[in-house]
Amino acid sequence: MNKLKKYTVINRALALISLLFVFSFASCEDVVNLDLETGETKLVIDAEIIWKKGTDGKEQTIKISKTAPYYSGSTPKVSGAQVRVENSNGDVFTFNETETGVYKCTDFVPVIDMDYTLFVEAEGQSFTAVEKLTSVTPINKVEQKIVPDFGGDDVIELTFYYNDPADQVNFYITDYQSEFLIYPEYEITNDEFYNGNEISTRYSNEDMKPGNTVTITHRGVSKNFFNYWKLILEASNSNPFSVPPGNIRGNIVNTTDATNFALGYFRLCEADQVPYLVQ
Repeated sequence: MNKLKKYTVINRALALISLLFVFSFASCEDVVNLDLETGETKLVIDAEIIWKKGTDGKEQTIKISKTAPYYSGSTPKVSGAQVRVENSNGDVFTFNETETGVYKCTDFVPVIDMDYTLFVEAEGQSFTAVEKLTSVTPINKVEQKIVPDFGGDDVIELTFYYNDPADQVNFYITDYQSEFLIYPEYEITNDEFYNGNEISTRYSNEDMKPGNTVTITHRGVSKNFFNYWKLILEASNSNPFSVPPGNIRGNIVNTTDATNFALGYFRLCEADQVPYLVQ
């Protein structure tokens, strides 16, 4: 059983529509670049603290960049920032820049249900955010079968199972990564109708073949981050790495100038990661 929102059907429908347009305008060979309006440049703080089961969680990474025009072809990285995270006990974890725009910590201490505060000083601005580290139950098993696809062909479907805690309201975000995917594909799940039961979540892709390894990363997340990520996925058709919708704001606050907010969301997730070899 599961309650999830899956963001793959829309992509397939759009692909079919796009194909019709290609055939309709096959004689047109001119490339048209639209004169798009350039919005205000924003700082982007990609701050996910992810504690994978079976690890000590000491190594964590935060990335800082800027938004760029659609046709720029690159993302400006932000160097020279000061980045740290503090927990509710007053312990401080410093993130040092290891390459341009990439800040790493090697002594982080993850504690379930503890509050953590992010502090970022970048380009003369101060940013902060607060979030709790959310737990996740482990994946029990992964099963595989063949099912009919949207277009009529048979495809491989994977299903993984986990037990939802009965004494909590839980929210989950799962991503799938493999060699046949350019970007991870995401699903969001909550236990609104299945609290305390075993939940099953299914995944299929027409390009998935025997011999592929699909890495399933299953996170426990806060309700606020769940709602934020849902908006991101709905706006970007399951690819959160496309141009981010500028009007979807996360929990990162600019304490120097509240109107100059940063994009991104500071989140702390326990995760269970399972690599599955497709048979």
